[in-house]
Amino acid sequence: MAETLRLLEALIARPSVTPRDEGCQALVAERLRPLGFSCETLLFGPDDGPVTNLWAVHRGPRPGPTVVLAGHTDVVPTGPLEQWRSDPFVPSHRDGKLYGRGAADMKTSIAAMVVAAEELVRARPDHAGALALLFTSDEEGPSVDGTVRVVQALQARGERLDCTIVGEPTSVERLGDMVKNGRRGTLSGKLTVKGIQGHVAYPQLARNPIHQLAPALAELVSATWDAGNAYFPATTFQVSNIHGGTGAGNVIPGHVVVDFNFRFSTESTPASLQRRVVEALYKHDLEYDLAWVLGGEPFLTTPGSLSEALAEAIRVETGVTPTLSTTGGTSDGRFIAKVCPQVVEFGPVNASIHKIDEHVAVVDIEPLKNIYRRTLETLLA
Repeated sequence: MAETLRLLEALIARPSVTPRDEGCQALVAERLRPLGFSCETLLFGPDDGPVTNLWAVHRGPRPGPTVVLAGHTDVVPTGPLEQWRSDPFVPSHRDGKLYGRGAADMKTSIAAMVVAAEELVRARPDHAGALALLFTSDEEGPSVDGTVRVVQALQARGERLDCTIVGEPTSVERLGDMVKNGRRGTLSGKLTVKGIQGHVAYPQLARNPIHQLAPALAELVSATWDAGNAYFPATTFQVSNIHGGTGAGNVIPGHVVVDFNFRFSTESTPASLQRRVVEALYKHDLEYDLAWVLGGEPFLTTPGSLSEALAEAIRVETGVTPTLSTTGGTSDGRFIAKVCPQVVEFGPVNASIHKIDEHVAVVDIEPLKNIYRRTLETLLA
């Protein structure tokens, strides 16, 4: 545990609030180069603050698959510092837990992946295929200059990816109980319904966009978009923000703005969801503007060599048989899945991610590293 724990503590001590990496990837590259890894730093984005990405590869002398360990070194902001029991960027041990921002999401996975890769290459320098690590500092932010750009660059140079494990914190109650073999898509809309501003005492001289919106919004909220399938729950529609009014109690607003989001299964497409929303708005005769943002399409890896190797490694290390799931938010797996046929996510317990006093159980660190290493041994034998 000591080696993985030391690296994890060093990573937590770097305040890599998205999109900053703060030297995390350089630290990893310094460890990997002496073992024969080719380490390439890929910078994308504005010149005054580019996103840092690391692509590190160790190629064996025999043919075989390219297996990727992927993750992100950036973390979310800390929130109010005074609410933390200890400095979020000073790794702190209490009651068998290691506290710090990024401990669970996802510097424990990063540390475990790096040490697992080191152990594999030291023990089996003649492994088959290629072992690669893909780390970005753009996952917790807009995700425009990170993994998606690296994948495009790799695709342009003809790099083949066969299996990828993304180190997202997927475990729920205990390490190993859940593996994500896909994720729902995400589609967001910003709807502006236009009215005519006026005095509340003279509604005949105005047009209240909130009143006009209400029936259409009720229809959208109550709609069944699809029933899901064997791998995905049903598509959901959620309103996240409504803004309307001038702040005065005697003014009918001139417009109202609604932010909403779909988390959608493979039973729906962005086009089908957009069409149904527009049909509802047209039905209620609204004057509106509508802007869409497709955050990611759903992806799914059906059970195969990767999920089987990972599940067996989990059973050996923990005695737990993992459940395959596609629940939760999005991840960089959605970008990798466009060029890699098998993508799964696995990492530590996610109960404290993004929270004050984020932490990971110290006893889970070494088994997580061993699970990654055992999976690599199976795939690159």
